[in-house]
Amino acid sequence: MTESTASPWYRHRWPWLLMAGPFVVVVAGISMAVVAYRGADGVVADDYYKRGLAINRTLAREARAEAIGLQADVALREGRAVAHIAATGPLPDRIQLTLAHPTRAGEDRVVSLARTPQGTWEAPLPPLAHGRWRLILETPEWRWSALAQAAG
Repeated sequence: MTESTASPWYRHRWPWLLMAGPFVVVVAGISMAVVAYRGADGVVADDYYKRGLAINRTLAREARAEAIGLQADVALREGRAVAHIAATGPLPDRIQLTLAHPTRAGEDRVVSLARTPQGTWEAPLPPLAHGRWRLILETPEWRWSALAQAAG
């Protein structure tokens, strides 16, 4: 009688190939969990409903600016912001100017423009990085915005 000597299971190739698939899936799942935990998406806001309501208020203020025929020309030069503003109604003595960088929120600047005797609104301006900026003139009643190019 002949004895068959079968090698143990771990010496065969097929069990290892069959176990490799689930092992790869477990490793990929753990690595994706680590990536998801470390790289939280800053685009998704926790208070999205409140932000949606704020957008509606902003749109209403922009419509108000259009209704009063608001026109503005903002010049950024020599370390100063100068705004020439025209509207059908009275304008306040102070107007907030926001210089918003399109990609780096940390670069945003806010200055308060004051009315001058010449009928313009002016304020000292902090240095700006070269590139595009969104200019936003606003009061509690209205909001006006435009794009600008800063030469840095």
